[in-house]
Amino acid sequence: MKVAVLDDYQNVALSLADWDSLHAQVDVYGEPLGDEAEVIAALADYDVIVAMRERTPFPSSTLDRLPRLALLVTTGPGNAAIDVAAAQRLNITVSGTGYSSHPTAELTWGLILSAARLIPQNVESVRRGGWQVGLGTSLHQATLGVLGLGRLGTRVAEIGKAFGMQTIAWSQNLRPEDAQAKGVTYVSRDELFARSDVLSIHVVLSERTRGLVGERELRLMKPTSILVNTSRGPVIDEAALLDALNEERIAGAALDVFDREPLPADHPLRSAHNAVVTPHIGYVSRDLYEVFYRDAVEDIAAWAAGSPLRTLT
Repeated sequence: MKVAVLDDYQNVALSLADWDSLHAQVDVYGEPLGDEAEVIAALADYDVIVAMRERTPFPSSTLDRLPRLALLVTTGPGNAAIDVAAAQRLNITVSGTGYSSHPTAELTWGLILSAARLIPQNVESVRRGGWQVGLGTSLHQATLGVLGLGRLGTRVAEIGKAFGMQTIAWSQNLRPEDAQAKGVTYVSRDELFARSDVLSIHVVLSERTRGLVGERELRLMKPTSILVNTSRGPVIDEAALLDALNEERIAGAALDVFDREPLPADHPLRSAHNAVVTPHIGYVSRDLYEVFYRDAVEDIAAWAAGSPLRTLT
């Protein structure tokens, strides 16, 4: 059995699970494989592929050209970059792993604090021999807007209340009584953008949410507001956001996700003075990676024994 472990950017996969127990050839790819043709060429001889979240897409056109593939494991309980229906048609089993949203909630607050208190700018100033630069913003009594009050959005709102923030929320499916039950004030879509001092996005990417935050919504925001995204890049119209940052129509953005990942080396967000940018590390924590890779090994062993675990349909 040949197993490919993809997109192990930190080169930690082999140290976090007992891969030897599989008695298989396990090859680890630390760098992105490139375009679809390169993915197919690299993976054509593998029986099992372990995908790290949505870093490498597996549409029908790719799966059709991987004749040996019999098991595709994704870290996490689901993966929008895998065409599960096509996999079923091709008799490819797709399995998931355990997951926790706590690391992403924690990173969200790291980004909020970094943007509000100008932490990256001041760290860089000290490294260069300087001292204080700029004036940060206090979060106490400020308004936290949450776009999407699911499990992750709810956790972010709870932490906001601990900072003494007023919390408001809106999403397409949110009901006022559900927000109230979580101690959050339900507002209209326009109110969410107009009132938020910090606006944090926590919605699943779909056709309904793609481009949900566009030029109109950004123009509703205060010039002192901060936009935070640890959800998925395409929820925000990236070109509209760049215009808003360049024109300083909002104070800043704190982003962990982007339209294209890895973010191209020459992308203007890398050099935007009012953007805090991290490389999609919301779920990148040792304890969660241990869950990912331990469960992936368990999935492979169970499939090889004829009893697949955590299958996606």
